[in-house]
Amino acid sequence: MATNAPLSPADFRTYNHMAEKMQAFHDHFRMQWNVLSTAANTSKRPKGMSLRSYLNLCLEFCHGLDIHHRIEETRVFPSLATRMPAFRKKNSLINQHKAIHKGLDNLESYAQNCLQGATDFQWCEVKDILDQFGPTLWEHLDEEVQELGAEKLRQYWSKEEILRMQM
Repeated sequence: MATNAPLSPADFRTYNHMAEKMQAFHDHFRMQWNVLSTAANTSKRPKGMSLRSYLNLCLEFCHGLDIHHRIEETRVFPSLATRMPAFRKKNSLINQHKAIHKGLDNLESYAQNCLQGATDFQWCEVKDILDQFGPTLWEHLDEEVQELGAEKLRQYWSKEEILRMQM
């Protein structure tokens, strides 16, 4: 299946559709992260956003990324892993999920405790939590899209197989 011949624009679009779809999901998570991180780094909520709304955005980010990763790990990665080493359980993408989820669990717990009044909100706490898993998250968002790119997929799958893949 591997070939070095240039892909036609149509074939490139066929092979690259999974990367483009994943990029759209990841762009949403990046946008949310940037709101959370900017506020934590400046100790200032976005204009017009209450603390409750900020904490709810923390929870929305955690839940959304958790669901996204569960879908990947149960539906997308297993089929890709049959031929692509990057998607196998012992590889970096899965290990990155584990590290990211540790951070998500911490962020979710902190936001919940603040919303319930069990913990007083501190910007430095949110910043510390985000700093613990941010670099891994950003690296992961980039690497996953790269692994789903046209040039990678064409090494392992035929065009017909790509067209049958669900994502």
